[in-house]
Amino acid sequence: MKPLMRVFGMAAAVFATLLFLTTPGPLPTASALTLIETPMFEDAVKSGRLPPVAERLPAAPSVVTLSGERQAGRHGGDLRMLIGRSRDVRLLVVYGYARLVGYTENFELVPDILESIDVEEGRIFTLHLRPGHKWSDGAPFTSEDFRYWWEDVANNPNLSPSGPPVDMLVKEEPPVFEVVDETTVRYTWPANNANFLPRLAGASPLFIYRPAHFLKKYHADYATEAELEERIGRARNWAAQHNRQDNMYRFDNPSLPTLQPWMNTTRPPATRFKAERNPYFHRVDENGRQLPYIDRVIMTQATAQLIPAKAGAGEVDLQARSIYFNNYTFLRAAQKRNNFETYLWREAKGSHFALFPNLNINDPVWREVMRDARFRRALSLAIDRDLINEAIFFGLAIPGNNTVLPESPLFREEYQTKWAQFDIDLANELLDEMGLTERGRRNVRLLPDGREMNVIVETAGEDTEQTDILELIKDDWASIGIKLFTKPLQREVFRNRIFAGETQISVWTGFENGVPTAAFNPVALAPTSQHSYQWPKWGQYYETKGRVGEPPDMLAAIELQNLHRQWLNAGSDEERTEVWGKMLSIHADQVFSIGVVSGVMQPIVVRNGLRNVPREGIYNWDPGAQFGMYRPDTFWFEAAD
Repeated sequence: MKPLMRVFGMAAAVFATLLFLTTPGPLPTASALTLIETPMFEDAVKSGRLPPVAERLPAAPSVVTLSGERQAGRHGGDLRMLIGRSRDVRLLVVYGYARLVGYTENFELVPDILESIDVEEGRIFTLHLRPGHKWSDGAPFTSEDFRYWWEDVANNPNLSPSGPPVDMLVKEEPPVFEVVDETTVRYTWPANNANFLPRLAGASPLFIYRPAHFLKKYHADYATEAELEERIGRARNWAAQHNRQDNMYRFDNPSLPTLQPWMNTTRPPATRFKAERNPYFHRVDENGRQLPYIDRVIMTQATAQLIPAKAGAGEVDLQARSIYFNNYTFLRAAQKRNNFETYLWREAKGSHFALFPNLNINDPVWREVMRDARFRRALSLAIDRDLINEAIFFGLAIPGNNTVLPESPLFREEYQTKWAQFDIDLANELLDEMGLTERGRRNVRLLPDGREMNVIVETAGEDTEQTDILELIKDDWASIGIKLFTKPLQREVFRNRIFAGETQISVWTGFENGVPTAAFNPVALAPTSQHSYQWPKWGQYYETKGRVGEPPDMLAAIELQNLHRQWLNAGSDEERTEVWGKMLSIHADQVFSIGVVSGVMQPIVVRNGLRNVPREGIYNWDPGAQFGMYRPDTFWFEAAD
């Protein structure tokens, strides 16, 4: 298995040199390649329904060169995957990973949809499109698609009541946007915007363009009242219908043109989604075959708990979603019989399993308790992480806090171990210090208002691993007078309860990027997102510029916000490193989230004959997009169906 340092080691150098993010050397043109027509499109080309491949590609396509274990392949076949919810059709965007700029598997940022990008002073970004690039319906992809999003969507109060996304603001100021020509746009901020390119490359990216030719039909500035009336349908108004049509990430509107390698052809509600290859996709291999190699991706919905069994029965060609390390033994036993292999990739999250005490809980008594750092420290101290590691992960994981991993240059041992040793006596002392000395029946401590300290830990209910870990924690917490109950929920209900302040403690994974350098934005360490489950309402307040949620009113949380601003305005790597250190120290001391183990191995089920899936890899959401940075458009079947 590759150590994480080898994989992430180049990131610091890359992010320190963002000013030079361009494609090296001359770009090959489509005319310079000997192009091979895609078999799936041969009939359509012959009949004139599609132009030939040379006319479908940009003038200078993205030429993918494969080497080592990954080789140029052949066209054809259907890739079968399972999803736990119909909403997971968005994984076609995640895995497809067509981005303006994207990460390589060494976590280098390189142009992808863009032909090149020039960055001056860290604040002036000039984006050069590929001439001749087209949307999936054959319409030109030009600077007008960027102008439309910025002027007619992001800055239209009907479509974006809160204004442009926070990611487009520096010191609360938007950029000056310019259309230079048909294939060039420029964004100029008043100060350094180190977050811009990583957000464009994200698993759930910042989409700064839209198919203007399609969406203008639903926009009041471009369509007549009669046309809008006809197209509104059951929506409240034209803006609601426009937003319904404009689902670049959700990917549930088959009519919306895309730049991804596969186009969703199935409109929800459905339990089986079929995506077909994009005839105008901008990548081509060195042999002249337009990517993707695989013709179709079939995503079938199944109960999340059944996905490991279905994968083990040979019902998938590629699967990691809803499969966990505790399924590995079963999968290994079934793989020879059912014609697949099980690879192991390393996770790079700050914690594989973390508990999030809700500091914004509505219950005033519980809110006061949750906000006392001694309570959170006591919960952390009363977890036998070594036992969990041995019992659940065969001793292969790393016990400790939700923080950066040893492979990160920012790592310090104290971040991983502070308040994370197993110490029941100290945990009890801290709770006694809080005045929580009264006990009721069954020796359960009492809250200040006399209620028993019954802690309900809510989960998304998608796997048994979380339940197994919580059962072990339950016994430990009983030793400090706290009764733990587990409450599995459907994911949407789970999240909505957290956002609404109804949840006491939730379970999720920790920091998505556990191996950052100082050049990565520490946004996840500050209250900036409602998806940070320890402070959802503070995150809502930040995301909506104060329209929804609550402003932070804890000194440590306010300090984290101020430090995040310092990072955004920092002028050197030394300043950014200092900010990271302060933020990580606050988290280690305040225990805003309670990490349990990290560095867990992720099983990857791969059908025999599916080529170019790496045997060793990093399975991470952002950066990485899970399979995305390994370019599934280059996966192919030895014998296509």
